Amino acid sequence: MKILLVGGSGTIGQRVLAEAVKRGHAVTSVTRDPSRVPSQGGVTAVKGDALDPKSLADAASGHDAVVSAYSPGGQDPSRMVDAARAQIAGLKQAGVKRLIVVGGAGSLEVAPGVQVVDTPEFPAAWKDIALAHRDALEVYRKEGGALEWTYFSPPALIEPGERTGTFRVGSDQLLVDAAGQSRISAEDYAIALLDEVETPKHVRKRFTAAY
Repeated sequence: MKILLVGGSGTIGQRVLAEAVKRGHAVTSVTRDPSRVPSQGGVTAVKGDALDPKSLADAASGHDAVVSAYSPGGQDPSRMVDAARAQIAGLKQAGVKRLIVVGGAGSLEVAPGVQVVDTPEFPAAWKDIALAHRDALEVYRKEGGALEWTYFSPPALIEPGERTGTFRVGSDQLLVDAAGQSRISAEDYAIALLDEVETPKHVRKRFTAAY
């Protein structure tokens, strides 16, 4: 497949890029600074703006799917919503229907009607970006139209680690293990994401994965 990857230089994006190449896909990594993308076989780096629909449309044209690992970094968290709307408009212009979004964990439920971000113990420092991710999910749900989007929420903890290929898949609820932990390695998250790219099971839905 030909995959356009937005945000391929981040912690998760790098793992998604590596997993896609490992599986033999041709990846175009779009970024404001193509020099940040290491040169390797199967990867083409192009300059683009994740918040500009026309820029995304130009980059996405001719691709089978788009994976967005976009993050506003230290900038305004509301850019997550801007990016969602840019993706919906840009992919429509490009004629690309399939989008998989690296989402947030804050909007997963820990009890009926209670989301992670609304629990008393949720870290205040992460709240703004968690709420922005939640708002972006609502944009896909309400404005996605014919776009075949999938929103992939990680568990509470995701960090570089081992590629095991063993994990559980869920929907809108936070997954925890027998010890009450909710976690996954970025490498295994990438496996679950590429599985969804290759064999869509959550079109116009959110899903999650964890140990």
